[in-house]
Order: sequence, then structure tokens, then C-alpha cells
Amino acid sequence: MATNPSPHAGAPIAIQITDLVKSFGATLALDRITAQIAGGRLTGLVGPDGAGKTTLMRLLAGLMRPTQGRIVVAGCDTVGDRDALPYRVGYMPQRFGLYEDLSVLENMRLYAGLQGLIGAERQSRFEQLLAFTRLGPFTARLAGELSGGMKQKLGLACALMAMPQILLLDEPSVGVDPVSRQDLWSMVNALTGDGIAVVWATSYLDEAERCADVLLLNEGRLAYSGPPHAFTDRLTGRSFLLRNPSVERRQVLARALALPSVCDGVIQGESVRVVLRQGAAQADIDTLARETGAQLQPVAPRFEDAFVDLLGGGPSGPSELAARMQPVVATSDIAVQCQNLTRKFGAFVATDNVSFDVRKGEIFGLLGPNGAGKSTTFKMLCGLLKPTSGQARVVGHDLRTAASAAKLKLGYMAQKFSLYGLLSVGQNLEFSSGVYGLEGATRRERVAEMIETFQLQRYLASSPESLPLGFKQRLALACALMHRPAVLFLDEPTSGVDPITRREFWNHINGLVRKGVTVLVTTHFMDEAEYCDRVALMYHAKVIALDTPDALKRKAQKPGCEEPTMEETFIELIERVDAGADATAARAA
Repeated sequence: MATNPSPHAGAPIAIQITDLVKSFGATLALDRITAQIAGGRLTGLVGPDGAGKTTLMRLLAGLMRPTQGRIVVAGCDTVGDRDALPYRVGYMPQRFGLYEDLSVLENMRLYAGLQGLIGAERQSRFEQLLAFTRLGPFTARLAGELSGGMKQKLGLACALMAMPQILLLDEPSVGVDPVSRQDLWSMVNALTGDGIAVVWATSYLDEAERCADVLLLNEGRLAYSGPPHAFTDRLTGRSFLLRNPSVERRQVLARALALPSVCDGVIQGESVRVVLRQGAAQADIDTLARETGAQLQPVAPRFEDAFVDLLGGGPSGPSELAARMQPVVATSDIAVQCQNLTRKFGAFVATDNVSFDVRKGEIFGLLGPNGAGKSTTFKMLCGLLKPTSGQARVVGHDLRTAASAAKLKLGYMAQKFSLYGLLSVGQNLEFSSGVYGLEGATRRERVAEMIETFQLQRYLASSPESLPLGFKQRLALACALMHRPAVLFLDEPTSGVDPITRREFWNHINGLVRKGVTVLVTTHFMDEAEYCDRVALMYHAKVIALDTPDALKRKAQKPGCEEPTMEETFIELIERVDAGADATAARAA
């Protein structure tokens, strides 16, 4: 695709990249990148895992030297003027760059010291940043005890300490709930309004649509540069919804993905979204709509549709993993049950009388802001944490009296992947198979099956820490599924991975569910919530809403307005609870 390296007309050039090449030994990470980034605008840096986003960010920050080419940032050459960069560029790395055993204020003091801020100037800057990020009440709290959203705000405050002309944010919204993400967007928009050039690297392509410009990297090359709408418009007339089919929507998706004319498909609530390949006729999906009782509706393309199309489309075949599994046999239609589940840590109530049932073969989502109690609920249902009160049952086993038996029936993919860094990839697979009681030929067959299914052969001797994020996710899922569990717990399983990897993941999950596996998932990625049959929204340790994704959208819809997105639904339902609490407090006063 042709690229347009010129910034927005009339905007000053904040960053000039010319013939940039970066190699690591024989590995070419960036291949002749030429682009311009405008001042006072938000530029999205997007691409699949391994495309070169973080490498480019580090080069822009002066933390690496180019192999060839030149970068000029805020008038400074990143090699010749390297010492001047920290005073003109703020950089928030992917892993926060915070010291978790220091308090909020101590982290800020450390970064102020690095920037040479002292006395009244430092105090004034602290007051500005604490007000801007709304971290004033939390200055004594350790950084390690902050929620994901508050950590990002502290990281942003530290990156802004020197009042930079350029702000580089590497995946700032990974692991952040929609409410906190909305705060981050408001802050960034305020910064661009003040003339700061902001570069926002992201794997969430709904965020790319909100940027003024995007740089799209693929395999180290610049695949597109320009406004996101120009990239998206090339798919006009190729995106459709199969609305409200009369057959199960996962079956409709599987059939759609098997069509040669379809390059991408995802579940969207009670509907299935499909994208046709360039030049493909509509006849196949017309036939599919008739055969499945669906209404075929043309819809506006999304940036993600164009992104997946550029990369050749999503997965097209059925899940090999699911194909090898036998259907789950269960004696009850209820796979997971919790009644009045409560967990306290001292005086702090992490979950408060949480109750719900999950049916066999259902995908059940737990949504909520950081700290709402989702992970605590998961850990109780997995037998990793004892409830203070209430009951939990998994596949008929009471977790108070038969936790060991229940654990053999469930798989758990933790938020941080729970891989063992001191073991190699191969040793992690062997260890997991042993933990779940697999022995002899069965153990060898399952390990070999996971290696083949998830294409892990070339990484067997590597440490999990050295793997690309997508392969870490594959390894974690392989370890969780080694024993073919009836119930699978997924705690933010695709946080930070690109759309292609996310589609491969959900292709496996949809296949497993069609075999009768029950899935419970937490996620902050709201498009992912569309895959769920039902969603429970948690807030302040309680379940405040429980229904299908589309039903929740209808509940959150305002009169005279279009149906909200899942992200807008999440924020609206949370704000309604807050408004009710404020009204109650006002009446009490």
C-alpha cells in the first residue's frame, strides 16, 4: 500500500525519520522506515506482535542507535544530540518504568531528580502533575499497590516531569479498564491541545481510529502512514453483519470463516461480523444468511477490518486443538455455581455476596474496573483462594471440601500467564502435564500435541520470558489445556496481543465451547466481551448487572441515541451506580 509520510498540512514536524534501519545481528527489526510525525497531534503506532513498534519507540527516545538512517526528534539528532533528548522527550515504556517499592511521591521525586528539578520549580511541577492525573490523594501509596489505571497515570506523570515537546507512550492502555482508559484519553487530548506531539503505540485498533494519524508497521516495514479513515475507507462495501441468526452464532462464524470469499469474521453480540476479500462477490454470504436465518446488513468498515485484511485475513479453518478433544460429558447443565461468595482481606471486602451460575458449554464474562473483584472471584472459583463466606462449586465439586478433585477438572490461564521463568518452554509443558496427573504415553502425546498445535517447536529450549507476547499466550493456553479440562478460566488472556493472535486464540476457544467446554473469562478489551454468551459486570466487589452483551447495551442505551458499544455500555452502567450512590449520600446529608 502506498504511504504518505507528510504530516497534517500546516502542522510543524516534531519527528523526522529518514531511511531508518535497525538490525539485531541477522534479525532485521526495522527496514528503511521514512516518516514524519506532526506536532500538536496524536499519532498511533500500530502493528502485529513483532512488527517493530517497541524498537521504533526506543529509537525515538534515544535508547538505541539506528543501524542506518537518521532520526530527528524535536530538532535533536538521536545520535549526535543524544544528551539533549531527555529534556525534550518524555517516554513511558511498556512496563511502566516505575519502582513498585517506592511511593507515588517517591517515584516522582526520583524522576524530578533525573531531570534536575529542584526547589520551588519541582514543587510547582508536582502540584500540576498531581492535579492533572488526580493522584493527589494517593501520594503515600506504594506504586506496586496501585491499580493498573493508576499505575499508568503515575507513569504518565513521570514521563511529563520535564515538560517535554514529544511524549512517547508504549502500550499505555494494556490491562487498563475502560473508565481509566477514558481518563488517559482525556489527558492525552489535553496534551496535544497544548502543542505536544504524542505517539501512542497500541494493539487495540479501536484506539487507532481515535488518533489523528497512524503509522502501521508490519514485519519491520511501514505499511501505511496517514489518517486512519483513509486506511479504513478502502474497505467500504466489504463489511457486513449477519444479524440474529436462527442457529448458534459460533456455528455461523465457523461456516463464514470457511468461505473463500471471507477474509475475516468475529462475533459481535448476537450477530456475526464478516469482511469480504478484495474483489470477492457477495453471493456466498447471501447464501449463508439464508441458510442460517440471519439478516445480512452492510455496515461501515472499522480500522481493525482494514488491518486484518492488509495482513491477509484471520484464521480460516477450524481449531486443530478442539478437533482433537472428545465432547465433554457432564451430569449437570450447571458447570460453575457460586452463592453469596465473599472474600475479605482484613477490613477490605474484595468480593461481596457474588452469586451466579454458569451453564455447561457457555462463555461467561466477568467485566469491571481494576480492583472490582474479578480476579479474586476467579481465584476462589479455581480453588486458589478460600472464600470468607459463601459457596462455590465447579463440575459438581464443592471447593471447600473437594478442591483437589475440582482442580483436575479445570484449567486456569492467569492474568500474568503464570509461566515459570526458570524453566524452558519444553520444561513448562512437562511440568504442567505432571501437575495435572498425566503419565506415560498419554503425557508424551499431550505434550507433543501442544507443541504441534501452538507451533512451539523452535522455542522449546527458550525461556518463556524471551518469547514474543503471542507465543507466551500460546504456551500459557497449552499448559492450561494439557489435561483437557471441562471448565477453563481465562484471566485477561489476550491483554496486549494483536488482532490476528486474538482471533487465533478465540478460534480455539469457540471450538472448545462447541465441544461442551465451559469458559469463564475476564477482559478489559470490550470487543472481546462480545464473544460471551452472558456477562456479569462487577463494581465495588458486587455484581451490578448480568445479561447478554446485546441486552446490556439495550439497558445502557439512551433515548434517541444509537445502540452503544460495549465500552460505552460499561462506562454508562458504572456511572449510573456512581450517580445513585451520590444521590443517596446527598439525601443522607
